[in-house]
Amino acid sequence: MTSDRTVGAVCASRLIMKNIEGQRIPEVTFRTRKDGQWKDVSTRELFAGKKVVVFALPGAFTPTCSSLHVPRYDELQPELAKLGVDSIVCVSVNDAFVMDEWAKQQHADRITFVPDGNGELTEKLGMLVDKKNLGFGKRSWRYSMLVNDGKIEKMFIEPEQEGDPFEVSDADTMLRYLDPSAKPPHDVLLFTKPGCSFCAKARKLLDERGWQYDEVPATPRRLRAVSDKVTTPQVFIDGHCIGGADELEKYLRAE
Repeated sequence: MTSDRTVGAVCASRLIMKNIEGQRIPEVTFRTRKDGQWKDVSTRELFAGKKVVVFALPGAFTPTCSSLHVPRYDELQPELAKLGVDSIVCVSVNDAFVMDEWAKQQHADRITFVPDGNGELTEKLGMLVDKKNLGFGKRSWRYSMLVNDGKIEKMFIEPEQEGDPFEVSDADTMLRYLDPSAKPPHDVLLFTKPGCSFCAKARKLLDERGWQYDEVPATPRRLRAVSDKVTTPQVFIDGHCIGGADELEKYLRAE
């Protein structure tokens, strides 16, 4: 996976991180914002009696975190829920105002964004690193973990190397840990035009299957560039052009 070396440059003085599987989550209270008001949230509230996936990252609004880490966990939340995950928590050493605005921008409503403003939880987990050479101060190293009723069952810690490695803390790795045979949802893209009845048919077919998809407004140039066709819709699944609504219907019938 890609990473942003500028954001993740490592300072030589950072801590040596240890895997602490089997230990309990430290007791910490976070200062959060909800509906414009302060709200204290404890680790006990977040984890007691629940199966929770946690992923932590260097900072809100940073490139890899915004374009890859958060969106994929949000996409895979339904698959993780099927495997017994009650909630997904994103932790970053940022203040409550920053995390609140970032959560709104990300439109990741299936993720709980937790501001570890003082780095208290991150430090107690041994994941606090020094990025003062970037003007970031103390931040979290990138990692993920599965927490079962407050006990850390599994940790995926990014390798201790220069840059911002993003190899093991991703949502797909967590999904495979929970179920090695699990298949992530298909990536579906539709090129559509307003008022197109065949586009409406394609949407209905996908909705009936419960498949999520993105739509792109079709123009002749866009259609020719990706499929050498000019009719709508043009349906792409996992990078392959399936064709129009009738072809999609045949594809789904054979699934």
